[in-house]
Amino acid sequence: MTSSVRNSYFMRVLTGCLVLVGLLSSYASQAALPLEKVKLPKGFSISVFAEGVKNARSLVLGANGTLFVGTRTEGKVYAITPAGKVFTIASGLNMPNGVAFRDGALFVAEIHRLLRFEKIESHLENPLPYKVISSDFPTDRHHGWKFIAFGPDGKLYIPIGAPCNVCDVQDPYAAILRLNADGSGREVFARGIRNTVGFDWHPITKELWFTDNGRDLLGDDLPPDELNRALRPGMHFGFPFCHGGDLLDPSFGLNKNCSDFIAPEMKLGAHVAAIGMRFYSGQLFPAEYRNQVIIAEHGSWNRSTPSGYRLTLVKLDTDGRAKSYGVFAEGWLQDGRAWGRPADVVVAVDGSLFVSDDLAGVVYRITYH
Repeated sequence: MTSSVRNSYFMRVLTGCLVLVGLLSSYASQAALPLEKVKLPKGFSISVFAEGVKNARSLVLGANGTLFVGTRTEGKVYAITPAGKVFTIASGLNMPNGVAFRDGALFVAEIHRLLRFEKIESHLENPLPYKVISSDFPTDRHHGWKFIAFGPDGKLYIPIGAPCNVCDVQDPYAAILRLNADGSGREVFARGIRNTVGFDWHPITKELWFTDNGRDLLGDDLPPDELNRALRPGMHFGFPFCHGGDLLDPSFGLNKNCSDFIAPEMKLGAHVAAIGMRFYSGQLFPAEYRNQVIIAEHGSWNRSTPSGYRLTLVKLDTDGRAKSYGVFAEGWLQDGRAWGRPADVVVAVDGSLFVSDDLAGVVYRITYH
């Protein structure tokens, strides 16, 4: 065997070994996730749709079925094709948690800026340079990361969290703003919101529903996180004066009355970190899930007994009011330790449910058979 033939042979063997190691590593990383621990209602199953999506957070679907994924700590934005191939379309950004899609463009919200990537689904491998739509949002990192989405009115909704655990702040803090896609027409839509990192519009009534995280340092069981409903612009949901609709704040509730503010549609678990939420609008799940709310509870960080780390279901009555709150999927928390943290949910084209997990760095797919 000549030297050149021998070298060629060794290179082929080495290449084959590297491919095998990559496949085994991929299998091992997926197999390392104890999906069998996740408990779902009868007929449902969960699988890993895409891995290697480090710090996967907010989700949005493109017109061609591309799943876009924002991150909080990784500084990246990912795109996942319907076949599960992952592209990194941006990096080095400032907490680009929020992603929204409209008219072929991807909108990304950093802490202080709003960006737009044109014709993104045609340029996943080499995205066009982004355009800065706005760069004058507050720069506070405390609750500074954002969830964004376009509403039925065509406007982009952007929350500005309170830059604190609890404090009395003025606009634009502790509010949900809305503006036109070109950055013009900015206005405050709702106030008294500590930190919402997930919202959606009812498929029929078009009302805005959103999660809100309750303040800390009032004990393990107070206050509850909230699921709220905004019927119209100008509503105030209580922060920092009243929590959960009936608990006056010990520091900011003096001479206040909880009846002056909008109570939550549903009190959620205390400190469960309810963030991503969507109305289930697909056809794959049984009929009783249609137009009901599925919430990603990211999990507590300072509760003596951890809570959350699950998906929950809020059911609505025939009048469109929240009537019950229960577990939809759980098992990411085992013996007080979390191996996964659900961050957001979005309904896929086929009616299955995508779930991001920023701890495991994957996107799951929940189906029904």
